[in-house]
Amino acid sequence: MLGSSNIMAFVATAQPDAARAFYEGILGLRLIEDAPFALVFDAYGTKLRVQKVQTVAPAPYTTLGWVVDDIVATVRELASRGVQFERYEGLEQDDLGIWSSGAGNIAWFKDPDGNTLSVTQS
Repeated sequence: MLGSSNIMAFVATAQPDAARAFYEGILGLRLIEDAPFALVFDAYGTKLRVQKVQTVAPAPYTTLGWVVDDIVATVRELASRGVQFERYEGLEQDDLGIWSSGAGNIAWFKDPDGNTLSVTQS
């Protein structure tokens, strides 16, 4: 039934101005709408709804991720824009913070509210 419907992604923010600057200015997503209850972005054809809330309780896992063609170039570009990549104990990450697994390479970073995001290259 929903297999032929578009999906919409959600994440929350208690700092809408900082979230807008991050998702639009740093990540390069196109803002569709700044409504009273959410910022809505176009994430390459998928709507990302950044809900405006009083407080955010960040999940202890990745909430959003992007598949990229060149993770090294992407990480370097994001780092040049001020994004700091996470380091996790027990994972052998390279100098850029990229972890290589059997399924591909991944690097994690956080948005202004502490939501964990990632970039992956398969």
